[in-house]
Amino acid sequence: MNEADALDIMRDAVWAILVGAGPAVAAAMLIGIVIALMQALTQIQESTLTFVPKIVVILVVMATTGTFTGAQVFSFTERVYGRIEKGF
Repeated sequence: MNEADALDIMRDAVWAILVGAGPAVAAAMLIGIVIALMQALTQIQESTLTFVPKIVVILVVMATTGTFTGAQVFSFTERVYGRIEKGF
């Protein structure tokens, strides 16, 4: 294993993390913007108001995209194990 192999595995790992976590992070950002807009419009500045909707939305998104995230992790694991099997 040389530096190019290590960098290739790290690039694949970072990509798998970004693609796997992307839907949950995007949903959290979107609901955060919506709640911030609602707070600005109504002038209700309750700090706990943002947590419950974000948690609910993230749980729903993770429940619906769990198979996609699992497939990404499985694909990455297969690639890494395949490279180990071949001896890089």
